[in-house]
Amino acid sequence: MKKFTLSLILILSVLIVKADEGMWLLSLLNKNYEKMQEMGLTLSVEDIYSINNASMKDAVVIFGRGCTGEIISNQGLLLTNHHCGYGDIQALSTPENNILANGFWAKTLADEIPSEGLTATFFIRMEEVTDFILAGLNDDMSEQQRRDSISKRTQILQNEHNENNKYSVRIANMFNGNAFYMFIYQVYKDVRLVGVPPENMGKFGGETDNWTWPRHTADFALFRVYTDKDGNPATYSEENIPLVPKWYFPISTSGIKDGDFAMILGFPGSTDRFLTSYGVKMAIEKKNPTIVKVRDVKLASWRKFRESDPVIDLQYASKYAMISNYWKYYIGQTQQLINNNVIAKKEEVEDNFRVWVRRYERKELENVLEDIENAYKEISKFEMFTNLYNQAIFGGPEIFSLAAQYRSVYDLLQKQEKKTITDAEKKQLETRLTSLKSRLESFFKDYNVNVDKATTARLFELFYNETTPDQRPQAFNDAVKKSKNDFNKLTEDLFKKTMFIDKKAIEKFLQKPTTKALNNDLAFSWYVAFLNFYHDVIAPLAPQRENLSRANRLFVRGLLEMNPDMAPNANSQIRLTYGKVGGYPIKDGLIADYFTTLEGVIAKEDPNSREFIIPEKLKRLHKTKDYGQYAEDGRIRVNFLTDNDITGGNSGSPVINAKGELIGCAFDGNWEAMSGDIFFEPNLQRCINVDVRYILFIIDKFGDAKHLIDEMKIVND
Repeated sequence: MKKFTLSLILILSVLIVKADEGMWLLSLLNKNYEKMQEMGLTLSVEDIYSINNASMKDAVVIFGRGCTGEIISNQGLLLTNHHCGYGDIQALSTPENNILANGFWAKTLADEIPSEGLTATFFIRMEEVTDFILAGLNDDMSEQQRRDSISKRTQILQNEHNENNKYSVRIANMFNGNAFYMFIYQVYKDVRLVGVPPENMGKFGGETDNWTWPRHTADFALFRVYTDKDGNPATYSEENIPLVPKWYFPISTSGIKDGDFAMILGFPGSTDRFLTSYGVKMAIEKKNPTIVKVRDVKLASWRKFRESDPVIDLQYASKYAMISNYWKYYIGQTQQLINNNVIAKKEEVEDNFRVWVRRYERKELENVLEDIENAYKEISKFEMFTNLYNQAIFGGPEIFSLAAQYRSVYDLLQKQEKKTITDAEKKQLETRLTSLKSRLESFFKDYNVNVDKATTARLFELFYNETTPDQRPQAFNDAVKKSKNDFNKLTEDLFKKTMFIDKKAIEKFLQKPTTKALNNDLAFSWYVAFLNFYHDVIAPLAPQRENLSRANRLFVRGLLEMNPDMAPNANSQIRLTYGKVGGYPIKDGLIADYFTTLEGVIAKEDPNSREFIIPEKLKRLHKTKDYGQYAEDGRIRVNFLTDNDITGGNSGSPVINAKGELIGCAFDGNWEAMSGDIFFEPNLQRCINVDVRYILFIIDKFGDAKHLIDEMKIVND
């Protein structure tokens, strides 16, 4: 009996440490409410999440394709990160009117700029649907049978609850397939740019400071959500009006101090905290280094062109930012998985799992970890291969990314030419061709053939050197041999024999599309050859992937029984995380303070580095101390830290005090805890936020846009 007690204590000690983490589901906040009150929260659960009444959740949106934004006025004004709006701002910029570089502040509603394709998605409600989704399933079924059943039942729920497509219904997998929740959203399609600081403020510190502390970045942007005259979602129209929100955030200028309560609502993208030690080992040794190696090559090529030509610099600004952000992420994650000894921590959890399985005689779980280990042994043999293809080939040459879109019409064209196409397929083909044509303008606006050609040559060279002949399509091997390993020549030949570098040539094809034209296009035929070869090589891994899926599901099922209060992994659905303002120990003898100031911005200035250039107006405001009502103790606070549990997708999330007032906008995490998506580090993990007073200061004093401040609800108590 004593032995069991000690073992159980050991198990719980590991899980209790992890219980302090959490991206919590709103419908289950009652489990956490008492602890939140003890930490200082003065709101009720209904204030945060209510189905029947306006609440805080009504002011938090999915911004675009994967960030968070919050409504901060009764006229639909939306706050998010500069880096979240970066692609849309870049798309609205031209060399003649470079909004990205110069910033922008709309003086009136009429001056606000529509951003094509940008959406704001509002959360309506959520509901657990586990019993319905998993009805009829059992552990004797194959993983494919499970997926098929889950897919059918998911479709039923989506059809029942979308109210004739009024709502977007998403069924989210929780705990590796052991629980399911339904999330209902409403999508607004008219979102306009209102205000943004220049890039040298919104991205101050660039890649040098990215994922690190201390930070001094004005990482924010303002947009506005519009509706039709009746308040319903609508595509852009001059007749549309600003959204009248159900709820919006009041903004606190009273400041923050160490230890203050702070919570964050948002849409965290993805964590993998149930990943086993075997998966961590594969990430460290195979996956992450391969991704970094390929992106090194791509970024170096793009950087060379961006530095030599301002037009190319603007064209590739957003694409470069997307690639470089997770290039550095994977560098940091690998380093911190090692530094924070995550494999050993995972092994401890696994050892405790085995103890629990034996103690409770859970025979169906006895071989779960062994099955996971065996699956990874086989899968890891192909991990470098998989990531080389995904990064250097499918995600490498831009002409391949364009050619890939035409794969979707090839089979339909073939049916049309054989006269076996149905009426429904004819409509499908027509729709796809129209869609392809509509995408050309935006693609070629930010495309430079010389950049793509040079980058493709370097990616092909890397791919060739990192693979063996049997890991490459024969057509590619033959082409390399013919070019005598001259990858510049090989690429030159490829670009001469494709239409995917020429907008007019593609438009001509779309007027009379044929499979023959696609077959004769070297970029298309190479892309298809790479794709088919890749799938042929990894096909034998399917059984191992199925075994891993099943074993992971059973492993997490056991963990849930051991500790029912665990938080699920992030999966882009709305979550709440709570914590406190505070610094952290960077390393022995060095403690990070919890805030930075405008003095730190000025101290970092480096006119020779584009990452640390400071606008003259900001320097004048600092010199004259023209800070208005936004200073504290005579200084402007810029960024601050909390210990909230966030990840990608939380970018732009509201940071909220105990009274429900906005105190900041979340935008990054810290270097020392970049292993946190796989194993939460409570003593190290910090969320980096823009102080809302710095945001207001820039809008008012730098942007001369006090009219925007006037529409907000500012509180100071």
